[in-house]
Amino acid sequence: MPKKESTGPSANKSQAIRDAFAQNPKAETQVVIDQLAEKGVKVTPTMVYYIRSKQQLARRKAKRARVAESSVKTGAANPVELVLRVKDMAREVGGIRNLKQLVDLLAE
Repeated sequence: MPKKESTGPSANKSQAIRDAFAQNPKAETQVVIDQLAEKGVKVTPTMVYYIRSKQQLARRKAKRARVAESSVKTGAANPVELVLRVKDMAREVGGIRNLKQLVDLLAE
């Protein structure tokens, strides 16, 4: 027997929770539950916690993607490799002091 299609205020509880967090991102779980109960949507605290954790996971993934993209733009995807190249350059110019002096001269 096929599922009945949901209609009415509880058609998508997850979206209702997301909307409540969009209006007040720092709202506590019970506040969200009470707000939705006023609208006729019955949700459990577990569901509210779950939706909030998924939103936080999405934010973390987006932040990681932005950081990865910016590190690609800098030309050094691997910081260890960059440090090794700087050390090699320091050896070529006669030491870290000489390299620092060259950088200081270029900065002026």
